[in-house]
Amino acid sequence: MGRAEARKAQQQRGARRAPSGRAQGTKGKAGAGKRTGIRRFFTWKKILGTFFGMILLLMAAAIILYFSVNEPTDPNESATLQSNTYRYSDGSIMARTGEMNREIIPIDKIPADVRTAFIAIENKSFYKDRGIDVMGVARGLFNTARGKGTAGGSTITQQYVKNYYLTQDQSPTRKLRELVIALKVDQRMEKDDILAGYLNTNFYGRNAYGIQAAAQAFYGVDADKLTLEQGAYLAAVIQAPSQYDLATAGPNGKRLVNIRFNAVLDNMVEMGELDEAKRKTMTLPEPIKPKPRPGMDGQKGYLVQAANDELNKQGISDALIAAGGWNITLNVDKKKQAALETAVQDELESKLDRKDPKERPQDQSVQAGATSVDAKTGAIVAMYGGQGLAEKAASNALRTDYQPGSTFKPIVLASALENNATTQGGAPITPNTLYDGTSKRQVVGSKIPFAPENQDNRNFGDPMITVQGATDFSVNSVYAQMIVDVKPQAVKKTALQLGMKDRAGWEEDKPAMALGTMTASTLEMAGVYATFDNHGKKVTPTIIKSAEHKDREFTPQQAIGSQAISRKTADTVTKVLTGVVNDEGGSGNKVRSSAYEAAGKTGTSESNFSGWFTGFTPELVTVVAMFGEDPTTHNQVTLTGTAGLGRAGGSSFPASIWKAYTLAALKGVDTKEFDLKEAEMGVPQAPSRSTSPTASASQSSSAPATSSAPPTATTSPTPTPTATKTGGPKPPTPTGTPTPTTTKTGGPKPPDPPLFPER
Repeated sequence: MGRAEARKAQQQRGARRAPSGRAQGTKGKAGAGKRTGIRRFFTWKKILGTFFGMILLLMAAAIILYFSVNEPTDPNESATLQSNTYRYSDGSIMARTGEMNREIIPIDKIPADVRTAFIAIENKSFYKDRGIDVMGVARGLFNTARGKGTAGGSTITQQYVKNYYLTQDQSPTRKLRELVIALKVDQRMEKDDILAGYLNTNFYGRNAYGIQAAAQAFYGVDADKLTLEQGAYLAAVIQAPSQYDLATAGPNGKRLVNIRFNAVLDNMVEMGELDEAKRKTMTLPEPIKPKPRPGMDGQKGYLVQAANDELNKQGISDALIAAGGWNITLNVDKKKQAALETAVQDELESKLDRKDPKERPQDQSVQAGATSVDAKTGAIVAMYGGQGLAEKAASNALRTDYQPGSTFKPIVLASALENNATTQGGAPITPNTLYDGTSKRQVVGSKIPFAPENQDNRNFGDPMITVQGATDFSVNSVYAQMIVDVKPQAVKKTALQLGMKDRAGWEEDKPAMALGTMTASTLEMAGVYATFDNHGKKVTPTIIKSAEHKDREFTPQQAIGSQAISRKTADTVTKVLTGVVNDEGGSGNKVRSSAYEAAGKTGTSESNFSGWFTGFTPELVTVVAMFGEDPTTHNQVTLTGTAGLGRAGGSSFPASIWKAYTLAALKGVDTKEFDLKEAEMGVPQAPSRSTSPTASASQSSSAPATSSAPPTATTSPTPTPTATKTGGPKPPTPTGTPTPTTTKTGGPKPPDPPLFPER
């Protein structure tokens, strides 16, 4: 075979083998690319097919939803508001509120820049969108489903639909209906008509529905006279009408509404609707004083305020309350309420001259507040909020901007007992433990120097005085040392357990906290002392007995809780506080009466800005307070000089009001005695050193640590005061102070109000 033939034969053999090789190679590749297990179900084709299939399903669902939801033809019930009825505990009607206060006005009656203010803060794309904000709605639905509440994002059109056609319910179903109806409304209505409907249906607070009513309620003008600044405030206030009303807002509410007000104007600058230079000149305009609504005269408006505040805490918003339809029965006892109002009038208001500022300038600044509670049930049976809504918009009973002064001292003692605290010398703190009562005595054991002055710079004891005596006379130097011994952090923890709130004014590392430097309300302190009266079981005072609404269920707040402190601690503190009332010369001796057994504590804050008397019988706990507030600036001012007299401490007008009210409230009642079987007063102690009863404050400023060690000197022990209904042995007399004498009627003569007032 030649070479040519050989090559030809070889080529033919290769051609015959090629198909087999190709087939084999293909088979190998197929084997290598074969999917096994779960990977067979996740190919790119299947993933993309599923994705586009879901898109098609969602589009189909959206189309079905769009055509299945019809635009309502009639407004909802909230658009035609009902009244709310508030009743006394016996079922009799106290007040009716919530009648619709609204005047519908056309868009041309609302200034253009005011309209823009609402758009700037609520929906900057209003004139460009189709009635919905898809991302905002998705966020709102997601958070609602997670139970996180509303999450903004609703357009002005959606809010109009919610206000006019739907309800305030936050369910996903309502959100979806709102979305669809908003789309249809946007197609049917002009944007200006939607905006007018939105502005006319909003709730602004002060019982004002719609911008015309709001303009009158907040600035006393018609809507067409509103300035841009006023309109910006109204745009800001609708987010939280109760919290953002400057007439009643607390510090946090004022801060938040200022932030929102500035955001309105800044957004307008960003939108090109407001000149930046002009914006810099604008400030938030103060609204006028709220005017009381019909049927809200006297204390009724304040009682409604307290009830609504409690509803808010239970999750019922201002908007839901304002929508009406509520039948609310309060725990307020009509007779006790009348007795409290009479007591304030007779013991304070009748002695003030509010008509002549030149003659009695101090009288113009006096404000009074009070809360009375049944300690066994936690029911608020009476409350005093001030002279009336026309004079004072926010209730003095609920205000939390004044210090409670020495009414905090029993909490220091309670914490000492509850934590088995000891003195610097290692002795357990009990009512019979001895402390140095020298004025301006430097506390021992604190990193922060503190040498508090006793009232009128008096020294108490010689110088040692029992805790009972120090409580009777409210000795600052003793309680400043005690809080160091107990530890301020531990005292704060006890205070919170008893019902006080953690807000501005707490000084966890400072001995001054013993003198009540934090802020509190009469309602709050009533809960603390009611817990003492209730043998340590936590009492949260409640004003609502029941609240009924045809569309909603409401469960009243639980008033009696678990054990906040031990019964032994509560009973011991109560027994000590009976000494404040019964012991000769005690600061609360003024309220002593054979008609009841009482315990209590006086309190006067720094600079006499406030004066408190917090007292209780086995039946009733009542806190009465006076506050010095400048009627023009609303700054805190001194009460000294009230009614032309001197210092107005807790043992003056507050104690007089307390006694007059308690006598009237308990008239005809078979009053009981305190059941203090677990009170433990401790072993009587004697001074550990001889001292001069006339030591000056300067000589005593560096006195050694307190002691309750066994006696080592020949000095006679200080008599231990006992809390009895007929009065116990005389406690140590302040150096240089005459000993109070006993009257012919058998009871010790109570000191004049300025004699033993305290911080």
